[in-house]
Amino acid sequence: MPKSAAPAKDRSTVRTLLRLWPYVRPVRTRLVVAAVVAIVASCTGLVFPLVLKWMVDGPVADRDSAGVWLGALLLLLLGIAEALLFGLRRWLVARPLAGVEAAMRADLYRHLQRLPVAFHDRWASGQLLSRGTTDLMLLRMFLAFPLTFLLVNGATIVVGVIILLGQDFTLGLVLLAPVAPMVIALAYYEGRYTAVARRAQDQVGDLTTVVEESVLGIRIIKGFGRHRSQARAFRELSHTLRGTELAKARILAAIYAVIMTLPEIAIGAALVIGTVRVADGGLSAGTLVAFLSTALALRWPVESIGFLLAMSQESATATERYFEVMDAEPEGEADAVSPVGQGAGREVLPADGDGGGGGGLRFHGVEFRYPDAAQDAPPVLTRIDLHIRSGETMALVGATGSGKTTLTALVPRLHEVTAGRITLDGEDITAMDRERLRTLVAVAFEEPTLFSATVGENVLMGAEEGAGEPELARALDVAQAGFAYALPHGTDTQVGEQGLSLSGGQRQRLALARAVVGRPRFLVLDDPLSALDVHTEALVEAALRRVLADTTALIVAHRPSTVLLADRVALLSGGRVAAVGTHQELLRENAEYAWLMSGADAPGPDESADRSPDAAPRSSHSSHSSQEACR
Repeated sequence: MPKSAAPAKDRSTVRTLLRLWPYVRPVRTRLVVAAVVAIVASCTGLVFPLVLKWMVDGPVADRDSAGVWLGALLLLLLGIAEALLFGLRRWLVARPLAGVEAAMRADLYRHLQRLPVAFHDRWASGQLLSRGTTDLMLLRMFLAFPLTFLLVNGATIVVGVIILLGQDFTLGLVLLAPVAPMVIALAYYEGRYTAVARRAQDQVGDLTTVVEESVLGIRIIKGFGRHRSQARAFRELSHTLRGTELAKARILAAIYAVIMTLPEIAIGAALVIGTVRVADGGLSAGTLVAFLSTALALRWPVESIGFLLAMSQESATATERYFEVMDAEPEGEADAVSPVGQGAGREVLPADGDGGGGGGLRFHGVEFRYPDAAQDAPPVLTRIDLHIRSGETMALVGATGSGKTTLTALVPRLHEVTAGRITLDGEDITAMDRERLRTLVAVAFEEPTLFSATVGENVLMGAEEGAGEPELARALDVAQAGFAYALPHGTDTQVGEQGLSLSGGQRQRLALARAVVGRPRFLVLDDPLSALDVHTEALVEAALRRVLADTTALIVAHRPSTVLLADRVALLSGGRVAAVGTHQELLRENAEYAWLMSGADAPGPDESADRSPDAAPRSSHSSHSSQEACR
């Protein structure tokens, strides 16, 4: 899904709104009772004209003051009853509809946690946020008001028309004359309003994304003095949204013009005709008063049709947007990836010729292409055959863009392999339950993410239930994160949104502590020490060696000091494993690796591809520089 959501599907409003039924079903009894109460209350208002007819043709014509007071008392009692019934309706729907909204929001949140990373890569966070807030608020309002009052007002109009026709058939036909043109006009404007409403709600999502990014990136905006450009971007989006809202207002104005003007003309015509008939003696004054009072009582139900239909259209759009997310397939329900993978049905050869067995972490002919990549785009990873033996630590080295981070994301199944397979101690990870897999494999990413929680809660997210202070203390010791105890409330200190109250190195150490706190069997670290100073890095490495001795680890490394934590090194180049060996072996035998470790000028393509172990000044110089850096 791009930044703005896809256009609305070709589906009727009613069919779209019916998708809400599973959420409405548990509270359907109270909603039905509330609707019946509202219908009774609304129809009570139609009794007023009948009482007025009795008063005009009876006590008023007979100058009976006692009868007038009796009629006034009856009108007062009817008004009180109507008010109480409408109050009862609101009480009946308030609690259950709040529960429906809460249930939908909880389901959306749970579903978002289960969706694959590829889904979140495609969707702007503001679009998801607007679906969980603005759209659900619209749906609650729809269930509380338009859903009920479309039924209530429809029933009121039907009863009112029957009363009108019963009082005087001719005048009743005059009032019914605008029905056909009103239906045609509403049908014409419905499609136009639906498209504009969808566009407005998508633009609200875009605007929410800009606000969220500006708040989270406030340091960058201020640091580079980009507040004016950000304000300009926000102003442009706001202007676009304003234009869309004005388009909605113009369509609504046209709808109101039709549904208010035509009935008013009909009432005026009925008033003229009725007055003439009263003057001719063909109609009683009380009947005309009752007829016009009934017609005026129906003005609100008729005029409300416009905004009730508009709210229904917006609610249908909100429902569609909500289920766009809910219909996305969660990763737990995806079909397991076969050894052949999703790609072209090629045969996957076992790594190292052992038929796929062996302990540790193993990549068997792994290929990966992002799901939304073009069909003719080359894969990010191609034919990855790699074996990290049990208890071994392997460093993964490569130039920027070579696919290192993508490869590490395949192990905990943040992405699914396109072809090939990955095994842990000989077991295919696609055959494992994801919860079990992610208990076995712990990860620490290059960009550490912390939550608005305490230091202890952030770290213990990586541990099993019931872990406490001893596990926390050990993990903080490994990550050299003793600074946590010096915070205002120690490990109970709230770190704030995204952990921005801490330095980059502090956040990275807490993320590393989170990765090791659960004593995982497999550890995947994506350049976990990049934000540390050399002295802290040395202390962390010394403590990390003890952890790595008891686990199987894959570490993305950019610095020689990190590489030295590993038993062996794999060089990733252009999405392929170009070489595997010890650090010293690769320094002697691979020019590209020597260049990566030394920071010297890049070797030419022919030079890096064809250099022999014995060749050349650049390789020799790079090896020497790298060895010096590693000492």
